[in-house]
Amino acid sequence: MDAATPVQSIANDVSATAKAATGTDTLTGKPSPAPLSAPAATKTTPVQIVLVVLGSIAFLYFARPVVLPVFLACVAGMTLKPLIRWLSYCHIPPALSAAIVLALLTAAIGIGFFQLGRPALTWMNQAPQHMTELRQRVQKIFPRIAHFSQATEAVSNLGATEEEKKQEQKSAPTVVVKDSRGTGSILDWTGTLLAGIGETLVLVYLLLASGDLFLQKLVHVMPTLHDKKRAVEISHEIQQNISNYLFTVSLINIGLGIVVSAGLHFMGVPDAAMWGMFVAVLNFVPYFGPVVGIILLATVGLLTFDMPWQGLLPPAWYLMLHLLEANFITPVLLGRRFTLNPVIIFVSLIFWTWLWGVPGALLSLPILVSVKIVCDRVPTLSFVSELFTR
Repeated sequence: MDAATPVQSIANDVSATAKAATGTDTLTGKPSPAPLSAPAATKTTPVQIVLVVLGSIAFLYFARPVVLPVFLACVAGMTLKPLIRWLSYCHIPPALSAAIVLALLTAAIGIGFFQLGRPALTWMNQAPQHMTELRQRVQKIFPRIAHFSQATEAVSNLGATEEEKKQEQKSAPTVVVKDSRGTGSILDWTGTLLAGIGETLVLVYLLLASGDLFLQKLVHVMPTLHDKKRAVEISHEIQQNISNYLFTVSLINIGLGIVVSAGLHFMGVPDAAMWGMFVAVLNFVPYFGPVVGIILLATVGLLTFDMPWQGLLPPAWYLMLHLLEANFITPVLLGRRFTLNPVIIFVSLIFWTWLWGVPGALLSLPILVSVKIVCDRVPTLSFVSELFTR
C-alpha cells in the first residue's frame, strides 16, 4: 500500500474534524453514530490556575541547570537562523552551515575575552587597593562624609575612658580568613559555567543542524488544519521578531560600546576598550544595565582623574549616548513592533532575574516578546496581549 501524501493527511484531518462537529460523514453523507459516552466539560477554577502557575515557577527554579541551557539555545538558534538560511542558498548543508556559524561565533567571542580579559583580571586583583583609594577620593571631595563618620565613631565611644578603649582594642577578636572554601566555590562556579556554556553550544548546533524538523513535528501533531496554520504562523513570527530584535539590538550595543570606548580613550581613561565592552553587554539588560554602567564609569573616572569634574566626564559621556540611543536610535530602528508596557518590562526583568540570575535578565525581554506574540494569535489570550501593549 502506498503511503499517504501530506495533502491527503491534511484532508483526512479536516474530514474527521467536520465529522466530529456536524455528526455526519462528509464522504458518505450518512449520520455518524453517536458516541457511547460524552465526558462532561470541566471548568478550570482560579485555584487550579494559581496552583499550575506556582508549580511551573517552582519547576523553572529547581530545574534551572537543565531548563536554562535549553532556553538560551532556543533564543540563540532563532537569532542565528537567518545565517543558516543564507548559507543554504549557497547549497551548503544545514549541518555544515551550523558548524561554520558556531565556529566563527565561538572564535570571535574567545578572542574578545582573551584580549580584554587580562585588564579585567588586573582590575579584579587590585580591587581592595582601588576601593581604599576610592574611599579616600570620595572623602576628599565630600569632607562632610568624613566628619559624619568621625561623629558616629565618637558617639559610639561616648562615656568610655582611654583605658577602656585600649582594653577593648586588645580584647577584639582576631578574624582569620581561610581561602580554601572560597577557592573551592570559585572553581565549582567556573566548572558549572563552562559546563552550561558547552551544553548550550551543543544544543544550538543541534537546533540549527536539524532545520525545520521541530516545526514539522509541531504541525503534524496539531489536530485541525486551522491549528496547523496558526502553529506555523506563530512559530515564524516568533522566530522573525526575536531574530530581528536581537540582531538590531546587538548592532546598536556594539556601536554604543565602540563610541563609548573612543570617547574614554580620548579622555585618557586606561583600558577604554574593556569598559566599552562592559557597557555594551550591560546595555542588553533594560533599566538596571545602564544604571550599573553609569556607576562603573563614575568609579573609573574618580580613580583615574584627580579633579572631580574630570572624574564625572566618563559617566556623563555614557549617559548622553545612552539617552540618545534609547530615545531616538532604537525606536527608529525597531519601530512600534516592540513597544511594550514599561511596567510589564520591569516586572518581567525582576522576575526572570530572581529566577535565573544574569541569564534570566538577558532573556527577560525575548521571553516577553514571545509570550506577547502567542497571546496576539490566540483569541482567548487577547486580554493578556492588551496588558503587554503600551
